[in-house]
Amino acid sequence: MTILAVHAGAAYHCEALEAPRYARFFDRLVRPEELDSVVLSGFDVALIPCRTPASRMAPHRQRLVAFLDAGGCVVAMGETEQERWLPGVCFTPCPTNWWWWLEPGASLGLTIAAPDHHLFERIGPNDVAWHLHGAFDPPRGACSLVEDADGRSVLYIDEVTTRGRMIVTSLDPFYHHGSHFMPAATRFLDGFLPWLKEEFCR
Repeated sequence: MTILAVHAGAAYHCEALEAPRYARFFDRLVRPEELDSVVLSGFDVALIPCRTPASRMAPHRQRLVAFLDAGGCVVAMGETEQERWLPGVCFTPCPTNWWWWLEPGASLGLTIAAPDHHLFERIGPNDVAWHLHGAFDPPRGACSLVEDADGRSVLYIDEVTTRGRMIVTSLDPFYHHGSHFMPAATRFLDGFLPWLKEEFCR
């Protein structure tokens, strides 16, 4: 089956979702308001890209929970206030240092928390570090993949809150790739999207 991607309509969404580099990974694009008319069970994955307004996703919370409880996978990218439209999400924002990478020897402090996870056959530590907007407190039993300097999760997979899978992150690669700003975000998507398609689409 397939990947459904929510398309909120900003210029960076158009570039990231519609341009040839990644368009082949998405089997259907829908506006958030169109989710009510979509048969979610026809898809393996519902992907909500970075900076999709939570106000446009919150009305669909119950349908997304039902999709998860039926075994679906929801990918919730950064700057979407996931706690407003997904269950079990606990997020703490932090001030963002937009220019840390211009300082010689600087580090964002992110580490790969599960280096044996197969996602990291496709991406490395330098592919997850561009900005930090905050971190999560995943539920017990979830798998944290990337963590900040304080050991808080920045990317995790939750297979315990529902019968499905939630991939939750504060990273915002669609925004940065679509804005042509931060090559690491493009490298992240180059690895993440093929992994997503192979891992979760039957």
